[in-house]
Amino acid sequence: MGKSTLFNRLTGTRRSIVTNESGITRDRIYGKAEWRGKSLEIVDTGGIVPDDKALIPTEILRQAHVAIKKAALLVLVVDSQAGVTPLDQELARLLRTTGKPFVVAVNKVDAVSQEVNAAVFHSLGVPVFPIAAEHGTGVDDLLDAALAEVGAVESEEEQEKEGAVEVAIIGRPNVGKSTLLNRMAGEERSIVSPIPGTTMDNVDMEVAREGHTYRFVDTAGIRRKAKTTLVAEKLSVVMARRGLERCDVALLVVDGEQGVTQGDAQIASYAEESGRSVIIVINKWDLAVVAARDAASRDAASAKGKSRRPAGERHRPEDFDSGKLAFDYEKMIRGKLKFLSYAPIVFLSAKTGERAAKLFPLIDQVAEARRRHIPTPELNRWLKEDVDLQRGTTPKARPVRIYYITQAKTAPPTFLLFSNQKEPMHFSYERFLENQLRAKYEFLGAPVRFVQRLRKREPRPRKNKDEE
Repeated sequence: MGKSTLFNRLTGTRRSIVTNESGITRDRIYGKAEWRGKSLEIVDTGGIVPDDKALIPTEILRQAHVAIKKAALLVLVVDSQAGVTPLDQELARLLRTTGKPFVVAVNKVDAVSQEVNAAVFHSLGVPVFPIAAEHGTGVDDLLDAALAEVGAVESEEEQEKEGAVEVAIIGRPNVGKSTLLNRMAGEERSIVSPIPGTTMDNVDMEVAREGHTYRFVDTAGIRRKAKTTLVAEKLSVVMARRGLERCDVALLVVDGEQGVTQGDAQIASYAEESGRSVIIVINKWDLAVVAARDAASRDAASAKGKSRRPAGERHRPEDFDSGKLAFDYEKMIRGKLKFLSYAPIVFLSAKTGERAAKLFPLIDQVAEARRRHIPTPELNRWLKEDVDLQRGTTPKARPVRIYYITQAKTAPPTFLLFSNQKEPMHFSYERFLENQLRAKYEFLGAPVRFVQRLRKREPRPRKNKDEE
């Protein structure tokens, strides 16, 4: 019908994905509209089919009911070219039972001559507004009616809450990203289903906890281009990348039962390249422990397992060491994601909430490290007194001399080096320097960047003949 197009027009953004494919919007998408000095909150919902009992349409209807319950005005978007359909009449009856004021926005009225197509919708018994969401025609009248109906508050410039942390939840499809958002938010904010690719739009949620504010963004599952077929899927991956790039901290969610895959490594590289701080979240850890315990019991029951045990000793499943499993699992992750050696790892279950509370203090710690600034005198004192530059020099290479270091910026921490090298430092030497820096200063979860500058030698003063 063009609901997402209208949402993007009202909010002046491209928050909702718009394609010719139907059923793309599923979760509630929130945005702000400014009109005649007033402020309105706009909510885009998925297409409602009340009698469809399939899982995702049922969840869309539930999400829409949540939006309807909190709304001051309901806008039923219909297609002028289709006329009044039985579904339009059914939705009008549904909205009338809510007791909330509602209007009909007749979309795709692209010319004055087409306004006659909107006349038939007066049969629904509510105000009708012919609009063209794609071009903006008629939207001003709709906003005027909204202001008159709901009495919007005086607009105030959106001010970023001090200390608010932007957190993107990223990962492959069906690893539990939406379940994790709902767990962190304390409400059913995102649709959760076993069907991969349920989330397509980025879903934002602001959470206040113990005096801290977090803005969580649940992104669509990122898959390789070859694996995406629908245009909306390709757009959702683009939107997910965009959601990642505007965050401070990325929660890389990995399926604990499946382990780290090539897809997880690719998504992790996106986060590292974009300079985001990263926390690796191993989700479904409760299921992984159960699977490992069952595997250990099967192994113990085999002839080979029995031969390893002393005579007469029986295998006891309760002796299974989940701590050792986590240690071995972390070692495996570090081996596969070597470029994220600085990222902390947390094992949890988003579904049951086990260990999920540990994420909030860890996010605070990582966000603080990301914004940390080291004074220049302290950095140069560390460089002179604590770092043996010759240890990092490769044989046969020209010895590296670093004359001066300063922190150019934060988020991510970026350091400017003045050295005697024309060419960029070798990767191994840069890694040595980074390890030395991290050993001294805690930059938990934050990537560290180095920018190199050649310090030219000052020309020696030439002696004149008289002095000789």
